[in-house]
Amino acid sequence: MKRVLFFLLLVIFSQCKSSKTSISPISNNKIAIVIHGGAGTILKENLTPELEREYKKALEEAIRTGYTILQNGGSSLDAVEKTINVLEDSPLFNAGKGAVFTNQGKNELDASIMDGKTLKAGAIAGVTTVKNPINLARAVMEKSEHVMLAREGAEYFALQNGIELVDPSYFYTENRYQSLLRAKEKEKIELDHNDKAEYYDPTIKDTKYGTVGCVALDKNGNIAAGTSTGGMTNKKWGRIGDAPIIGAGTYANNNTCGVSSTGWGEFFIRNVVAYDMAALMEYKKISLEKASHEVIQKKLTQLGGTGGIIALDQKGNIVMEFNTPGMYRAAIDTNGKLTLGIYKTNE
Repeated sequence: MKRVLFFLLLVIFSQCKSSKTSISPISNNKIAIVIHGGAGTILKENLTPELEREYKKALEEAIRTGYTILQNGGSSLDAVEKTINVLEDSPLFNAGKGAVFTNQGKNELDASIMDGKTLKAGAIAGVTTVKNPINLARAVMEKSEHVMLAREGAEYFALQNGIELVDPSYFYTENRYQSLLRAKEKEKIELDHNDKAEYYDPTIKDTKYGTVGCVALDKNGNIAAGTSTGGMTNKKWGRIGDAPIIGAGTYANNNTCGVSSTGWGEFFIRNVVAYDMAALMEYKKISLEKASHEVIQKKLTQLGGTGGIIALDQKGNIVMEFNTPGMYRAAIDTNGKLTLGIYKTNE
């Protein structure tokens, strides 16, 4: 009888001990988040001190929104979506409210999101009435069997799934409209001096790309990435860039990293930039930092592409790599340290 009691006590003790050691406090797990608000010809002399403060304030508000979600045990997907919502609602960035105008005077929006745990993804392209495109991209991922929906079909799907729709006039901002007029005038000058100019858009180079993006790591070790944009000023023919293309503008995989891109989209598509970084990490076993340098400073630059990426890996390492004069960016690392930047140096 004593032996039986001793055995039972031993079993109970061992079970209690194993249960205690197998459950670690959730607060001990690492979280991190990084965002961008576009890369391009962003020069200090072109920004007033007041406007610079506005950008930094918006970036900090956005990243703290996502970081708070992560601190409270929320998912990386929620953090990415809500962070990008803040940027989409700001007229400072080329996404949502601040989207640029097409050649026809419209605002056509693209977005994508990816879950690094399941490798599921959702994307939308060319919508004109969706207030927050990143929300629709997530709905495509979670509520359909598809990855990408476009234009009227995507908007009908949004209506069916309760995604907030607005009148296209919501997206109008005077600053973006004036940018369109300047782009058209510049294009006209080029056409007058170059009979081949119809195949070349002079507004693409030496400009600012205001695409927004976010990558987050939650307490469960899951990575998510998302990107949202209005595309390029004066874009024609229903042009779609890299932002809604999984592997080019957005990619996430818990085994490697999460990436969001910003820049001259055609080059990011040709280089499959976001996935290329993850592939280098997986197959060459190189670090996140080395992969980002290889892809942005070497491969992309050698082909003539401009722009940048934000990325983080499962350890919470963060990179914000770009080959342009500036990139609106912010990060909060695993130690809770906030970093804000606009130009090449963290000014």
